[in-house]
Amino acid sequence: MKLSAKQTVDVLRAAGEPTRLRILALLEREELAVLELCRVLDQSQPRVSRHLKLLAEAGLVERFPDGAWVFYRLTGAGRQHEVIGEVLARINPDDPILARDRRKLDDVQAERSDAAQAYFAENAAQWDQIRSLYVADANVEAEVLAAAGQQRVKRLVDLGSGTGRMLTLLGPQADHAVGLDLSQQMLNIARRNTLEAGLTHVELRHGDIFDTRLPEGSADLVVVHQVLHYLGDPAAAVKEAGRIVAPGGKLIIVDFAPHKLEFLREQHQHRRLGFSDEEMGRWLAEADLPQVGLQALPPTRQDGLTVKIWAAQRAPTQLRSAA
Repeated sequence: MKLSAKQTVDVLRAAGEPTRLRILALLEREELAVLELCRVLDQSQPRVSRHLKLLAEAGLVERFPDGAWVFYRLTGAGRQHEVIGEVLARINPDDPILARDRRKLDDVQAERSDAAQAYFAENAAQWDQIRSLYVADANVEAEVLAAAGQQRVKRLVDLGSGTGRMLTLLGPQADHAVGLDLSQQMLNIARRNTLEAGLTHVELRHGDIFDTRLPEGSADLVVVHQVLHYLGDPAAAVKEAGRIVAPGGKLIIVDFAPHKLEFLREQHQHRRLGFSDEEMGRWLAEADLPQVGLQALPPTRQDGLTVKIWAAQRAPTQLRSAA
């Protein structure tokens, strides 16, 4: 369906203002919180919020509250999205204002990454204990095993492997396993744990969940366990995880349902306070994994969190689209 003349004017009017165009260019890189946009743009929160409201009313951005924070991202589909994509593609990447915004966003991302790395380094040895404060690990692991099935897999990939628990849990049914993590402290602990488990076929790499460098369709089982809530762009991580799932292979994602425990963001570097089924289903569909099984595990303590397990399987003969 094409845009009407009025809709086209509304889209161009919304984008046709310097600050709003800068916001769209920033959101093209990743979803951002309002306060992060304020830092990059060096503008007050009320002023930035007014611009975001106009962009949302024109259908160019999506707003989603997450605890005490509010995030924005570009609208993921529709003619408005296509028009703005065309506009952004035609902007000179060397434009001095947009280049400065990118540098400031790089600084924000670096600070975010440094804080997360410091947290992981400080808590690496106690990581499994920290996780157990929020969920019943034994129940989660039983559901992960059920979702994976009992058949052997040629290649298991664990993205954000942490202490290596998913590798020791699922590794025995894999001919070869690869674990990626950005934290060397976590990788060191994962190496110790996999060796103690007698798993000599596990390869641990320092790697980026957004750019795994693994071949497309190369893994029969991909696991993303309690990782997405730390990421600035979880949708991109799901897309990359889906890219490496082989025909007939599975992607299992374990994370939290939406919650309001703000201290996890303040004290434990959680960027997102859980994910809805609708949101996760959309990301998996965009990764060409539309068939999704779901398990929900309620907390075992009053102040705990509900754990969700999303399991998607690629059709045996399906080749991922080039989109």
